[in-house]
Amino acid sequence: MQAHEWFRPLVAAGGAALSYLYGGWSASLGVLLFLAALDYASGFTAAAIEGHLSSQIGARGIAKKVFMFAIVAVGHLIDGALGEAHLIRDAAIYWYIANEVLSVVENMGRIGVPIPPVISRAVEVLRGKGEGANVR
Repeated sequence: MQAHEWFRPLVAAGGAALSYLYGGWSASLGVLLFLAALDYASGFTAAAIEGHLSSQIGARGIAKKVFMFAIVAVGHLIDGALGEAHLIRDAAIYWYIANEVLSVVENMGRIGVPIPPVISRAVEVLRGKGEGANVR
C-alpha cells in the first residue's frame, strides 16, 4: 500500500468528523484556532524567558485547549438537537476568543512586547466585565 492510498481516506474521515462536530468551518472557528495556538506559543515563550518551563504545565495547557474545542463541539451538537443555527456554538467560540485574547496579551506583556494602549484598555474592560466569573 502506498502512502497516498491511506492518506486520502484518512483526510476524508477527519473532514467528515470535523464537519459533524463543528458544523463546518467558520471564520470564528479559524480565529479561535489561531488564538489558541498563539496563546500556547506565547505562554511557552514567556515561561522559557522567566525560567519556569514545566512539562506538566505544558501538558495541562494542551489539555485545556483540547477540551476548549470539545466544549465548542458540544455547543454545536446542542444546537443541532435544538434546531438552532450555531447559536450556542458561536457563543462558546466568542467567549473562548475573548479569553484567548486576554491570555495572549498577558503573555506578550510577560515576554516584553509593547502593547498598544488601545489594546491595553480593551483588555482592562474585558477583565472588568469578567470579574466574578471564571475567566481563566
